[in-house]
Amino acid sequence: MGEQFKRKSPEEILQSIYQMQRGRLKIILGAVSGTGKTYHMLMEGNNLKKNGIDVVIGMISASERPKTTEQIGCLDIIPSIKWIENGKEKYDLDVDAIIARNPEVVLVDVLTHRNRPEAPRPTRFDDIQYLLKKKISVITTVNIYELEGIRGIADKLTGGKVKVGCTVPEDTLALADEVKLLDVPPEVILNRLQEGEIDLQHEEKGKGVNLLHPSNLAVLRELALRFLAGEVNDTLDDYREKQGMIGPSGASERILVTVQYHWNGSILIRRGQQIAKRLGGDLLVVCFANKELSKNELTFKRSIMKLVEKVGGEFEELPLEQDEVADQIVQYATKHKVTRIVMGQSKQTRWEEIVYGSIINKILRKTKNIDVFMVADRAEKDGERVLPAKQKKNEKEMDPYRRLTPQELVNEMNKLKRGALKVYIGAAPGVGKTYTMLREANELKKKGIDIVIGLLETHGRKETIEQIGNLDIIPRKIISYKGTKLEEMDTEAIIRRNPEVVLVDELAHTNVPGSKYHKRYSDVEDILVAGISVISTMNIQHLESLNDSVEQITGVRVRETVPDHILRIAEEIELIDISPKALRERMREGRIYASVKVEQALNNFFKTGNLIALRELALREVADDVDERLEAWERKRALRGPWRQEEVIFVCTNLRPDSERLIRRGFRIAYRLKATWYVSYVKDHHSLNEEEEQVLNKIRKLTERLGGIFEMYETKNRRNVFKKLVSEMNEKKATQVIIGQSARTRFEEILKGSVIQRLLREVRHMDVLVVADQQKQ
Repeated sequence: MGEQFKRKSPEEILQSIYQMQRGRLKIILGAVSGTGKTYHMLMEGNNLKKNGIDVVIGMISASERPKTTEQIGCLDIIPSIKWIENGKEKYDLDVDAIIARNPEVVLVDVLTHRNRPEAPRPTRFDDIQYLLKKKISVITTVNIYELEGIRGIADKLTGGKVKVGCTVPEDTLALADEVKLLDVPPEVILNRLQEGEIDLQHEEKGKGVNLLHPSNLAVLRELALRFLAGEVNDTLDDYREKQGMIGPSGASERILVTVQYHWNGSILIRRGQQIAKRLGGDLLVVCFANKELSKNELTFKRSIMKLVEKVGGEFEELPLEQDEVADQIVQYATKHKVTRIVMGQSKQTRWEEIVYGSIINKILRKTKNIDVFMVADRAEKDGERVLPAKQKKNEKEMDPYRRLTPQELVNEMNKLKRGALKVYIGAAPGVGKTYTMLREANELKKKGIDIVIGLLETHGRKETIEQIGNLDIIPRKIISYKGTKLEEMDTEAIIRRNPEVVLVDELAHTNVPGSKYHKRYSDVEDILVAGISVISTMNIQHLESLNDSVEQITGVRVRETVPDHILRIAEEIELIDISPKALRERMREGRIYASVKVEQALNNFFKTGNLIALRELALREVADDVDERLEAWERKRALRGPWRQEEVIFVCTNLRPDSERLIRRGFRIAYRLKATWYVSYVKDHHSLNEEEEQVLNKIRKLTERLGGIFEMYETKNRRNVFKKLVSEMNEKKATQVIIGQSARTRFEEILKGSVIQRLLREVRHMDVLVVADQQKQ
């Protein structure tokens, strides 16, 4: 609430003065050519001109694409300087003419251009910096692989298909006042290529169609999402530090591996690297060591440092304070915003833990918002299994000559008849999901596609309403409820009308009482089964498995959610990106909510910190989705790499409020590992009261909604709960156990024992993840 009253530091005041004396730089970022960067740049220019801003075109590379040239509209064009290199025409910005014209904003395409030899500045990037100093704002475009430092990574991931003559510094995005990512699925780019909307003559020589292979497009798309997520994370860290916030934000993962100079150090580091890579997080490795190291310890230290460098982690050695290592680990983790501590399993007996204490138990009692992951001691039981391995394919899938059963044939035919689902995702309301959906619908209608609006929520936004154009709208159904007439989407009418495509806004919406289904996504599933394709919208905070992360970020428990499997069945997922600053400006201008709600929204859900974190969450979630789909093409090409074979996740729940969070965490881990996962509850007394039955029913439904297997076991003696759990884990060959932190005090654990601690001693041959109690920000 007090964000606007916080006093600026001298450095912040100087920065504000500097910003007032220069133009603003906005960069439109794409994965490859053909994502529509120029089109969007021109569209933004025309929107600014409508609002009375003096905008001119300094340079565009329209390639005579009809859709792009249409967007030029009535914008003034400042002729560029033409020159020839090796028989090829090139164009430089006429900076002097632009300064003489002195517009408020200039649109400049292709940021990476190198100027003619006699030009006053060597590159277009330098020209733009010069214009900014002259108080002229610039909107420009760049591809992810045109950033220095990213070029090499992109070239390696695409098998040498990226050939870039000129790049811009890697920190270019950090220098911009605003960065907007144009997230376009590979299918869309390939359609544009097929329809002649992408001119390959303007691709760098040697790339051509090879770069526009689906797997290359997916890799570059994921690279753009993850790189921008990293930039956003840096901004979020700076913001939280200025606001005095400590601990992890909930938007990204940071993995800390604690090691000793011992033979198992490399095992812990490789396991930590796998976790960090799979979760798209950073890897930190720390060793608290005595000043005097033995010869063996020095040898292990050198190998550990070399390994950390190889896997792309950060290593730090700190002096060991006697008997305070648990405190040191927790303090280090808190300072570095760690979300998960990775360490080896304890080898102490219960009596040794009571007499001497246990580092693991001390850490579990002291951590807040930090999970603790204990790596299994598998070497004696079944040999080392740390190195990645490709997942086995089903034998039936491997045999192309096997005849399908009648049921399999029916299932395949139903898949062919089923409509396709596309979902636009945003970090928050007002980013432009509905606007973009309507614009795409009008383009599809121009191509002869029979498309209608099934349900639209414009929220009175003028720009959105204007995009409806001449699209047909299916009237809503009227439902009577307690003497009131309520409106809802008429699913039956849509199916009777039988269009090729229908637009259905706000996928997470809860239907009014009396509807056939409780949630709108169930209606969408009926429409898809009827063979009608659906384009829909939702915000990242409505994804079921992110419910806890969103609450940690915003302090708000989102009640309307969409099961993750709905997004998994979507053929296309597209992120609508916008910077938090631009979104808050839209809010102030009254373009999202009515004016009476603006201040309340800005000081609550739309606080800058919330929007930055939600944006990062959305970028990472879509990047993960791209990675999962990429594995279906070429597993080795996925940025996060493969996992181990035959993972089985076992989630232990009770009837405490945190059980739902454990289930969501279990789902996210199981999904990323392609693992079977179980959720268990052990009933240790004869009958449950009504409240307990409700909680049990709730966690059972959540498990099933997320695709897990729920099982309830019974035992008459409470002390046998852990024995029953261990028996089931071993029977199911579980490789990873997920449990919540103990609610008991240290004294209660000594007197009555602790299920968690007994489990840890019994399952040292399995990985164990202890999920922290969530503390709201």
